[in-house]
Amino acid sequence: MKQLNREGAPLASSLTSDNRSSRCCVLLTPLLVLMAVVGCANGGHAVNSESFDSASDGAAFDSSAHFASPVDSDSLIAEALEACESAEALWQQGDIDGSLATLDAAYELLLQIPDDPNLIQQKEDLRHLISLRVVDIYRSQLTTAADLNSPIPLEINDHVQREITRFTGPERRFFIESYRRSGRYRPMIVSKLREAGLPEELSWLPLVESGFKNRALSSARALGMWQFISSTGTRYGLDRSHLIDERMDPDKSTDGAIHYLSDLHGMFGDWMMALASYNCGENRVKRLIRRQEVGHLDRFWDIYGGLPTETARYVPRFLATVAIVRDPEAYGMELPEPYPAIEFETIEVHRHLRLSDLDTALALERKTLVGLNPELRHGTTPGDRYALRVPATVAALFDEKVAALPAYVPPPEVTFARYKVRPGDTLSTIARRHRTTVNAIMRANKIGSRHRIRTGQRLKVPQRGRSTPVVSAKGSGGSRLPQLTHTVRQGDSLWLLASRYGSTVDRIKRDNNLRSNRLAIGQKIKIRTRNAAGSQTYTVQSGDSVGRIAQAQNLSVQKILRANALSRSSRIYPGQIIQLPN
Repeated sequence: MKQLNREGAPLASSLTSDNRSSRCCVLLTPLLVLMAVVGCANGGHAVNSESFDSASDGAAFDSSAHFASPVDSDSLIAEALEACESAEALWQQGDIDGSLATLDAAYELLLQIPDDPNLIQQKEDLRHLISLRVVDIYRSQLTTAADLNSPIPLEINDHVQREITRFTGPERRFFIESYRRSGRYRPMIVSKLREAGLPEELSWLPLVESGFKNRALSSARALGMWQFISSTGTRYGLDRSHLIDERMDPDKSTDGAIHYLSDLHGMFGDWMMALASYNCGENRVKRLIRRQEVGHLDRFWDIYGGLPTETARYVPRFLATVAIVRDPEAYGMELPEPYPAIEFETIEVHRHLRLSDLDTALALERKTLVGLNPELRHGTTPGDRYALRVPATVAALFDEKVAALPAYVPPPEVTFARYKVRPGDTLSTIARRHRTTVNAIMRANKIGSRHRIRTGQRLKVPQRGRSTPVVSAKGSGGSRLPQLTHTVRQGDSLWLLASRYGSTVDRIKRDNNLRSNRLAIGQKIKIRTRNAAGSQTYTVQSGDSVGRIAQAQNLSVQKILRANALSRSSRIYPGQIIQLPN
C-alpha cells in the first residue's frame, strides 16, 4: 500500500456535512479513510494535526492537552482509548464531525506511542478499534442511503443458489422437518429479537445450526439449538453442571445467542461478517480482514475464499433458508404448518425428581417433560430449588401427584482421570489400578476391542463418584446442611470447591447469589457441606500429605479421602481446609 504523508492524507474530520451529502463522496471516502488509518502500519503518517480545528465548537475530545509534552506509553494508550469512547458518545448524539475529529485525535496519540516489541499487539488492537469506529460511522450513512428492505441483504449468487438446490433437493426432508419444529420456538425467538432491536431474519439461524433441535451435538462439541461450544456458552452466561447444561435451554440459549450476535455486529458493523464470526470465531474473521488490501470495508464475499469450508457454506445456507421461507413457491417448495408452541407453566421444585416418573404420574406422553426441560442432562431435577416447566393443562395437579412419588436418588456423578498408557499396560491392569471396570473405560473412550490400546495413548478413566443424599419425598426440599465460609485462593474454582466440600456448583452459586462461575482471590464463599456436622477441620501445612495427616490424627487415609471428596491422585496444598471425620 502506498504511504500517505501528512499533507496528502485524507482526514476523517475534514469531511464537512456539505461534501458528505455528495453520493460520490459518501461511497469513496470510507475507503480513503481506512487507507489512512490502516495504511499507516507501513510507517506513513495519515493525520493532519491542523484538521483538529475543524471539529464542531470543541465538542469533540480535546486533543490539545495530550500533545504538550511526551508521556509514557500506558498514558498514551489510556488517552487514546478515552478518545475512542468520547467519539462513540458523540456519534450516538448525532455529532458526526465531532466524532470523526476525536478519532483523528485518538490516531495521533497512537502515532506517539514508541516502538516497543511489548506494545505491538496493543497498538495493533488500538489501530483496529479506531478503524472500526470510522467504518461504523460511514457504514451507518451508507445503510440509510441504500434504504435496504432488510438489515441483512439477501444476495442470491451462485454460492447461495447451490445451497437452495440442496435444500430443495437432497436435503428437502431435513428442511421441512426443521421448518415444522421452528413453530415451537420461533415466536419466542422473534419476540426476543424485536426487543433487542435485531433483524427477525436471525430467527431462522437455528434451522441452519441445528434444525431447531435443542439437544443437537456437533463433532466440534457445540451443543443446543444455537450450537454453543462450552467456552462461548460460559462467556454468555450459560452454566453447566452434572445435571444441567443451559446450552440446551431454548430461552436461555436464545438470550446468549442474541447477546453474542449483538457483540459481533458491534465489532464488524456488518451482519454477514457477524454470521461468519458466529460460526468460525471472530478472531479468524479478523485475521482474514487484516490480510485484505483495503481492510475492514471489504464485503463478506471478498473474504469468502479464505474461510473454512464449513463457514463458507454456513452463511450461504442461512441466506438460502431466508430466501426459501420468504417465497417457497418460487423454489418449488410447499412448506407445512409449523408445530404449535406448547403452553406451559413454571413450578418450583425442591428435590430430585425423575422426569419419566412425572410423565407417568401426570398422565403425559412419554418425554413430554424432557421436551419442555431439555437443559436437564439426565432427565432429573437438581436436589435444590429448580424452576420446572410443565404443561399448563396439568399444573393444577402437580403438587398432589408429586407428593405421592417415592424419593429418588440419582446415580453418582461420573468424573474422569486422564491416564497415559505405558508399556505393558492392558485395560485390565488400568481398571484395577483405578478401581473401575474394563467396560467403563471402553465406553468412556469408545474403544471397540479391549486389546486395542497403544503406548502413549491418553485415556479417560472413570472415577468413583458421590451421590447426593436422599431428601424426604414429602419434605419442602430445603436440606439443613452445616455451613462454612471459604476464602478463595489462587487456583480455586466452583467445581473444585463443590468437590472438596461435598456440595454442588449450583448450590454454591445460589447460596452466594452468583450469576457466573467467576471467583476473585480473597472472596468469601458460603458453602453448605455434606460432611458431618461437628466434624473437625485441619489446615494443610507445607510438606503435608493425606497419609501424614491421617497418621497424625489417628484416622485412616480412606476416611479422610471420603470426607473431602478426594481420590488417591488428588493434590492438597498449604492453606487448604481438610475435614476430619468423627
